[in-house]
Parts: sequence; structure tokens; C-alpha cells
Amino acid sequence: MTEVGSATRKGGSQLLQSFWIGGFESATHINRAGVRIDMVSATQHDLLVDEDYARLADWGIRTVREGARWHLIETSGGYDFSTLKPTLQAARRHGIQIIWALCHYGWPDDLDILGRGFVDRFARYCSAAARFITDHSDGVRFYTPINEISFLSWAAGEKAYIHPHRKDAGRPIKHQLVRAAIAGMEAIWAVDPAARMMHTEPLIHVLTPKGRTDLARAAADQRAAQFEAWDMLAGAMDPELGGHPRYLDVVGVNYYHANQWEHPDVRLRWEDTPRDPRWFPFSLLLAEVYYRYWRPVVVSETSHFGEGRGRWIEEVADEVARAREAGVPVEGLCIYPIIDRPDWDDPNHWHHSGLWDLGRHDDGRLERRLSPDYAEALRRAQARIRSS
Repeated sequence: MTEVGSATRKGGSQLLQSFWIGGFESATHINRAGVRIDMVSATQHDLLVDEDYARLADWGIRTVREGARWHLIETSGGYDFSTLKPTLQAARRHGIQIIWALCHYGWPDDLDILGRGFVDRFARYCSAAARFITDHSDGVRFYTPINEISFLSWAAGEKAYIHPHRKDAGRPIKHQLVRAAIAGMEAIWAVDPAARMMHTEPLIHVLTPKGRTDLARAAADQRAAQFEAWDMLAGAMDPELGGHPRYLDVVGVNYYHANQWEHPDVRLRWEDTPRDPRWFPFSLLLAEVYYRYWRPVVVSETSHFGEGRGRWIEEVADEVARAREAGVPVEGLCIYPIIDRPDWDDPNHWHHSGLWDLGRHDDGRLERRLSPDYAEALRRAQARIRSS
């Protein structure tokens, strides 16, 4: 893929249909209790996708992030894309561009992530998905083959938080995911040569604890690890995995209030006033990523929860605007999630992190309820971006 260095169109995006992106939570992993979760179903986005897309028009959102649920699509008899069809139909009706995550932490029950067949199975699935999506959509199609390779390998291979719940396999899982992502991209391009790829990873900042210069190297290594998956895809690290610069197309950064900490895990408190002076401006983190890879950057996930939602989105928008004004081509900002979501481990706990909260009716339907304070803050944030 070609590098992008041209100036971002004022207030908008040269890459996507809209600068602002609506992210619909779509994790499908097996949690630490051994339960398969399905965020698309838990939020009833699968049933209410047409209404969800219609609501985005008022906010100028014409690009969304969605997840294809691999464990539902791949069957013993082949592939069943009935779970994608309503979303693709709604997207056509409302003029919505979709960035598809083809693996959002979950895969079919019979598949071993470290098994020899994982990469080939993923590539075949990507090929079939690309054919179906191409047949049912127009324009340039965007994909995230595997969402957050770094987080997934850490959570599944070091912390036993996500299936296969290992503590001794972080590196092998990361390598396997990189191989699979590369094979998946090749399979997609064989079907749709113009498809674009956005590789999403957490963007973090890690500090040496005060008075602990003996931990400086460990803190630096922990911080540097955030770049490994991108480096591997680009062929700059562990080249035996098959990486090449063409595989690193769009760099997606996922950024939340807990993404800055003292090594190993003491969070810098974003919410404090005054804030810790060591807090690193998000605009400079964005610049660091851009000048490392010279690729267009998208804020592929960001949000906060509760009363802090509005303050967070305004600060993020201000930092993104600063980066754009300094010449960093930030081509999109994704509110993730755009509608609220339940906790991965407690389905009865809702995070109140969306522009719309969800309230359950007696008949079981989840009503979308706009958060007024968040909405006002988002209007101000959008005005700030328009000026950048």
C-alpha cells in the first residue's frame, strides 16, 4: 500500500466517508468464566441495526466499525453469512461505509489458535467474507483482519483472561496472529484488490516510577511492545513471519483513559485535577506513530464512561485537532462504543459509555436513550475538528 503524506482535508477525511466514526462493540471471545460472549447480540444491534444507522445521520457519521462473527459464520457445511446481510442492507439504505473486523477476539470452537490449521482456516474465511461483502456493498471496502493483535496475545497468552486462557504463550500467539493477518489480507486482496486494511492496536505511554531508575529499561521495553504487531506486519521485526511494508496500510490507534501508567501497572489518573504533570499529550502520541510509520492514522477506538464521557471526547477532539494542525494526517475518530455495552464478565453491568445508553423495556427490547450531556459535548468536539 502507498504511503500517505498529504494534508488532511480541513474538518474532514481524505480516507473515509466521514471523519467521525461510530463503533459498534463486537467482541466474541470466550471469557474467563468459559462463556462465549457476543456483544452484537447483547446490545441487540443485530436486530436494530437499521435504526442504529438511521440515528447516525444527525451526527454526520457515515462510517462505522462492525465485527463479523466468525464463530457464527463458519459452519460444518461451509459459510453462512446471514448474520452480515441485514447490516450490509442497512448500510446501503443509509449510505454507511463499514470497516469490518473479521476477528474480534473470537474464532470457531473447534479451532486451536496455536494449531497448524489456524492460519489457513482464517485465510479461507477471509476470502469467503470478502466475496460476500464485495457482492453486497459498493465503494472502497475496509477491513481490520484481526482486532488488537497485541492486546489479544497478552490477554489470551499472558493473563489467561481470554480463551485459550494461557499464561505462557503470549509470543507464540502474537506470531500466529501476525501470520494469520498476513494470510487474511492476501486472501482478501485476491478477491478485492482495492480493499484497504486498518490495523488497530492500543496506543499507550509507560513511565518509569519515581525514584526507580532500576526500572527504566523495563518501563521502556513495556512501552516499546505496543509497536511490535505493526513492526511485524511491516517486516521490520521477526521477518520470518512474512511481513512487508505493503501490509501496513492504515494505522488504527485505540486510546482510553487508562492507557498511560507507571511501570508495571499503576495508572496515571486522567480524571484528577490538577492532573499528574507526567501525563503525555495525546497529540504527541499520534505524531509519534505517524512519524514512525508514515501511514495515515485513525483513532479507531476512544470513549469514557458515566459523567466523564463529555469531558473525555472534547479533550480527545482537541488533541486530534492539534495533531492535524501540526501536519499529522489523522483521518478519523471513532466513538467506541457509539451505543452502550455490557461488561464482558458481568452481562448485568452496563458501562454507560455510549452516546446512547440502553434501557430494557418489559418486552425485552433495548431502547436507545441519548445522553444529553454527552451529546452537547460531542457537538462542541465536532466543531473543534471542523476548525482543524
